[in-house]
Amino acid sequence: MGISIHACFLPHEDPEATLAFYRDTLGFEVRGDVGHDGLRWITVGPAHQPGTSLVLEPPALGPGVTEAERRTVAEMMAKGTFAGLLLATADLDATFAWLRARGAEIVQEPAEQPHGVRDCAVRDPAGNLIRIRELR
Repeated sequence: MGISIHACFLPHEDPEATLAFYRDTLGFEVRGDVGHDGLRWITVGPAHQPGTSLVLEPPALGPGVTEAERRTVAEMMAKGTFAGLLLATADLDATFAWLRARGAEIVQEPAEQPHGVRDCAVRDPAGNLIRIRELR
């Protein structure tokens, strides 16, 4: 049996800022952009990984989500503690320079971590933490 990752989901609140970040700052291709009732689901992914996508979706939707849960999600998103993404690159310094030049919100400059990984971190417009590790 072979199971692969097809898509994962991250919340967003501002579709235009989110689209600009993932398309223009990270360089992902747009694979889908679907709107319904004033909400948008944007699917993006790296061009060299056509089978793996990231779906950027409105937060805390669904009939089972309470108003209190929506508030909690909004608070966690504002603090950057609700969701995250781990990416990888062969040249962390060049990737970091690219992100900084495009105005990404820097959380951590490239650094060696105690667990043996060299990485950096930025936030997307919704506050989602994106760590980028260097492939070795």
